[in-house]
Amino acid sequence: MSEPQWLTWARDVQAIAQNGLTFCHNPYDRERYEQLRALSARMMGALGETEPATVEALFAGEMGYATPKIDVRGAVFNAQGQILMVRETIDQGRWTLPGGWADVNLTTAENTLKEIFEESGYRAEIVKLAALWDRTRQGHPPDVFSCAKVFYLCTLTGGVAHEQTTETSGTGWFDRDSLPVDLSLTRLLPSQLRRMFDHYDRPGLPTDYD
Repeated sequence: MSEPQWLTWARDVQAIAQNGLTFCHNPYDRERYEQLRALSARMMGALGETEPATVEALFAGEMGYATPKIDVRGAVFNAQGQILMVRETIDQGRWTLPGGWADVNLTTAENTLKEIFEESGYRAEIVKLAALWDRTRQGHPPDVFSCAKVFYLCTLTGGVAHEQTTETSGTGWFDRDSLPVDLSLTRLLPSQLRRMFDHYDRPGLPTDYD
């Protein structure tokens, strides 16, 4: 799954506009950066079949220097070598590794452990950083913002499964040979899921990155 070139261009325009509005004090230049931001919203709205006003409102909420967003995922394994997965309510119950957007004032590792507990009910501990991947280069479905995806290999330490949360509608443990096929592809790709088993089987593997 490749990202359309127009989305890369529109994202670049949006980042230039956001950075300009962050550092520029000249009112005429600020007006030009606001025009660039509106142009980027119109590009994404028209080519992505979304209302431009909706995209522009999303961009208007972004302040400061434009940087990638951070998504964290926890690959939790139990004593039987099974991996923990959760069903995403917002994505029609498709499966993914527990995780989500990183919150401020927490490390990516702390965020991961928090997300694991909130979405599944299980407690875990970090074993190692397994992967740091760019969402676009991994081949996820196109998205408005650039994103870095952080995957931690974890081991189960306790807890009881949550059957329903505000974000998930179930949990499950899966062997390498019985992985679900209905994945939430905006969050997790089959190749990433299989790679977590590689890291579990060979803990000495170096961290993956692209």
